[in-house]
Amino acid sequence: MARYTCSFIVSISIDHLQPLLVELLQDCGLDIQYCSTDYIMAREVPGTVIFNKLVTVEVLIDKSTATETETRMSIVAKNQELPLQLDNHCRQLFDFIKQAIEHSRHWHLIESLAG
Repeated sequence: MARYTCSFIVSISIDHLQPLLVELLQDCGLDIQYCSTDYIMAREVPGTVIFNKLVTVEVLIDKSTATETETRMSIVAKNQELPLQLDNHCRQLFDFIKQAIEHSRHWHLIESLAG
């Protein structure tokens, strides 16, 4: 199973972050499966790649450390594909989403830490 993680600190209030993340994930071609104030699960739409390569992305928003100006969040991208190649489908989509978060015009990136 391929699995990639990254944590971010962005300069935006928690109230504004969640709807912007939903929009960002949809712009990346993902379908929102579940959404709450501190958790979002999105998945690739079936039909674009074979079933075991479909990527699921989870976003966890840390409400306990959020302030009016900063919010910490983590993303996890995973699928059933064995990561036999460094540049597999899950890694490509993870890198695409990570770059979209890092370069979003809706907030200023303070810190990014890939795991």
